[in-house]
Amino acid sequence: MSRPRPAGGLLVDDLYAVGLLRGMLEIPSPSFHEQRLAGFLVDAMRDLGLTAHVDPAGNAIGELGRGPGPVVMMIGHLDTVPGEVPVRSEAGRLYGRGAADAKGPLAAMVCAAASATRFGGRLVVVGAVEEETPGSRGAVAIRGTFGKPDALIVGEPSGWSTVVLGYRGKLDLCYRVECAATHPSNPVPKATDWVYRAWTAALETLGPDAGHESFDRPGVTVTGITGDIASAAAEFSIRTPPGFDDQGFVTALRRRLPVGTLEVVHSVAACRVGRSDPVVSALAQGIREADARPTYKVKTATSDMNTLAEVWDLPMATYGPGDSRLDHADDENIEIAEYIRGIGVLTTALNRLGDPGTGGIGRARATTRLVLKS
Repeated sequence: MSRPRPAGGLLVDDLYAVGLLRGMLEIPSPSFHEQRLAGFLVDAMRDLGLTAHVDPAGNAIGELGRGPGPVVMMIGHLDTVPGEVPVRSEAGRLYGRGAADAKGPLAAMVCAAASATRFGGRLVVVGAVEEETPGSRGAVAIRGTFGKPDALIVGEPSGWSTVVLGYRGKLDLCYRVECAATHPSNPVPKATDWVYRAWTAALETLGPDAGHESFDRPGVTVTGITGDIASAAAEFSIRTPPGFDDQGFVTALRRRLPVGTLEVVHSVAACRVGRSDPVVSALAQGIREADARPTYKVKTATSDMNTLAEVWDLPMATYGPGDSRLDHADDENIEIAEYIRGIGVLTTALNRLGDPGTGGIGRARATTRLVLKS
């Protein structure tokens, strides 16, 4: 797979931008198999003038210094869910696994970093591994080994004229039961009976208002069931709002399940920023300069924004071209015109964040408030 070449200098044109994304889509990168794509992206960033490498966790990292100003990090993810979507251009759209979630936003970040020539600080672009897995190993490695930047943009499909202010948290549980082998007609509870009871108990513990419709309420999904009447297991994913008491919920659920073991596999807090956050303001300005009115939303899912917000209290927001309703879909695609507009919005936002004339990041930082659950 050959890489597209920039037309000249550090500015990228539309043809290069589309070629970069197509090249990324043509490299399958399901979770735990991102190595080829990481290498491709490192080479592409080097072509654009960034210093780039693959870190020990497998993340692709590119850096570009343009002066003594702030450090702004943009992080998207390399991995996708499994499944093949044939790569093709059709009716103004580019199809392929990861086109929306989230190779499109990541490619836009790379192009914007190269194009933000008025940015007066240090830009860091990260293609993280394993975002689609419970542990988010790539983002965890970044927050543990990389110095805290001055601002952060997380790349996920928001729609080119929308900024994401926050995400619900996530609590992943595994419930396992072992019972003595017996005949199915025996009236004693079997392992499969207990697994069913665990689902009912989780719903009852969360309360009658639980569901996935609202950012401010928890919702639970059964993500896997295995076993038989002697040995069974179930996996649950609970999406949690700000203020949700993980430990209290697990303790209450265990009381309802006197048989078996309930294990916390992974948990991450909910996060949310306000519209006055300087990163949000910079992205909104980029949208306005593209002749659109910015909109704002919170999401009921989870992203690497949650993982980084647990450790880094700093200006941040999530943004990226693409329609999140196409995440993981059999016809996953991105509108090419939206992708190009997203690059422009990011470029404007970076220039604003790193321009002392506009106040940059420092002037508005005190107005940012990050809301995390305890």
